[in-house]
Amino acid sequence: MELAQVRLLVSDFRACYRFYADVLGLKPQSGAQDGPYEKFSPATGSAGIAIEDRSMMAQVIGELGKAANGHRSLVVLRVDDLDRYCEQIVARGAEIVRGPAPMTDRMRVAHLKDPEGNIVELQEWLLLRG
Repeated sequence: MELAQVRLLVSDFRACYRFYADVLGLKPQSGAQDGPYEKFSPATGSAGIAIEDRSMMAQVIGELGKAANGHRSLVVLRVDDLDRYCEQIVARGAEIVRGPAPMTDRMRVAHLKDPEGNIVELQEWLLLRG
C-alpha cells in the first residue's frame, strides 16, 4: 500500500488554488485553476496535497453537504527557516493566526488557515540544525 495524497474537499476552488499555489508556493500539477481537481507538491519530498470541488465528490457519493462546518483537517508542512517563510507568505497574502513560536524544545511552528478554514501548520524542526 502507498499513500498517494491527502485531498481536501473545498467549496471555493479558485481561492484554495490561489492559496496553495501562490501564497504557500506549492507547485500545481496541471495548472487547472478552475478545478475541479488539482494536486500540489513542495519542491522536495514526495508528499502531495490535492484539492477537489466538494460538489464533484457529492455527486459521486451523494452525501456531502454544500459546505463543511468547523475545522475539518490539519495540513502540516516542514520548512527550513520558519521566520523567513512566514515573511514571504504574509507578503503574498497569508494571515498567520499563531506564531512563529516554540511548540516543543525541538520544533517551532506557525499556524494559518486556508480559504476554507483548513488549518495549515508550518514546522521548523530544530533538531535538524547542526
